[in-house]
Amino acid sequence: MPFQIDDKLVIGIASSALFDLSASHQVYLDQGAEPYRLYQEQHLDTILGKGVAFPFIKRFLNINKCFPRQSPVEVVLFSRNSPETGLRVLRSIAHYGLDISRAAFMTGKSPYSYLPAFNASLFLSANEDDVKSAIAVNYPAGLVLPSQIDDGDDDLELRVAFDFDGVLADDESETVFKTGGLDQFHAHETLHMGRPHSPGPLASMFQKLAMMQRLEERAQRRDPAYRRIVRIAIITARSAPSHERVVTTLKSWGVSADETFFLGGMDKSRVLGVFKPHIFFDDQLTHLRAAPGGTIPMVHVPFGVANRAPALPA
Repeated sequence: MPFQIDDKLVIGIASSALFDLSASHQVYLDQGAEPYRLYQEQHLDTILGKGVAFPFIKRFLNINKCFPRQSPVEVVLFSRNSPETGLRVLRSIAHYGLDISRAAFMTGKSPYSYLPAFNASLFLSANEDDVKSAIAVNYPAGLVLPSQIDDGDDDLELRVAFDFDGVLADDESETVFKTGGLDQFHAHETLHMGRPHSPGPLASMFQKLAMMQRLEERAQRRDPAYRRIVRIAIITARSAPSHERVVTTLKSWGVSADETFFLGGMDKSRVLGVFKPHIFFDDQLTHLRAAPGGTIPMVHVPFGVANRAPALPA
């Protein structure tokens, strides 16, 4: 019987986001493809260091350990390597005990065109061109930004934080803000507070991740001692009265976040430093740069008006 990947929440991960490939990538840049191939062969049994997205992916896969019957999530490796040069990545995956068995090796080409074939709700990569190409054809993708790694082995909880406009929702309201300013933005949102936003690039991922919460709620009803592992936060620069349309949109999707912050232009790092997400998605690089570099993994979603001109708060 074929594997039903349509029933899963699937994340596609590039090896550049999962592992630290800086040394081997430098060989490729300095010397070319053949020395790179030889370098990977010579270091086949040298385990790669953890990349920025590693803590997130490890905890994401823990969802299947909590729900082995449903096994609701899947991670697929997408790589520009050939199977031969990618063998070191697969051995590193096995070394760390990550349950990743499906992969696409493209031998130098970008893998983004295969995201729909694997039902991917997100593609994470450190290759900016691959991410922008995916977003350009409306595939959900994010660019992993450089960050230190804090894998906290004793911390089993998965914490995921999202910006709202340009990430979960489309950029309709950001466009109004950019062209008309804050007063016009609030007037527009008040006028349309009862009309849900159209989905943004990561709406499907958010909705499916919220379904994991429902699995956990049922598990907690069966066993009050069950400890929930998934926490979702929305951290947006919106404030009253524009907050109502956020609530309207989420309600229309039948989902909610565990924690929602309407910051009214405050520095998001103040909340991120407390929530400590294993990954944070924002469409504006200014917000990501303002947050502490530290050990909070930042992902840029290069979508919409904020990425066609100098970014403004959304």
